[in-house]
Amino acid sequence: MLGLLLAATLFAASEEAAIKKVLTDQVEAWNRGDINDFVRGYENSPSITFVGKAVSRGYDGVLARYRKNYPDKLHMGTLRFEEIEVKMLGKEHALILGKFVLDRTEAGGGPASGRYSLVARKARDGWKIIHDHTSN
Repeated sequence: MLGLLLAATLFAASEEAAIKKVLTDQVEAWNRGDINDFVRGYENSPSITFVGKAVSRGYDGVLARYRKNYPDKLHMGTLRFEEIEVKMLGKEHALILGKFVLDRTEAGGGPASGRYSLVARKARDGWKIIHDHTSN
């Protein structure tokens, strides 16, 4: 019994680290001004969703949303994620809760922050976001 509990704990810790790496990679891409690389954290599928002030559907829709709202480095500013919580929903799905903070100049839209909840799925090529609900 103890061995099974230890194995489950190690599995969850390993998966949590892999999921947090996706978020770290996204922050690094954002702060380089690379929207395309940032969006690679999402599953390239027509069924993914992003819920903010409007609903964007599919990988291309999510990418278009980011390109429209953040057309250049000035409007992107500098991003960081805080208060990240990962809750495993089985071996292949996870719920991620956190806070985003966007530091921008007034010309770039000013500072912004808010909360997000993500659902991620483990794919052959690693963890990918399949649903994003972000509010600010």
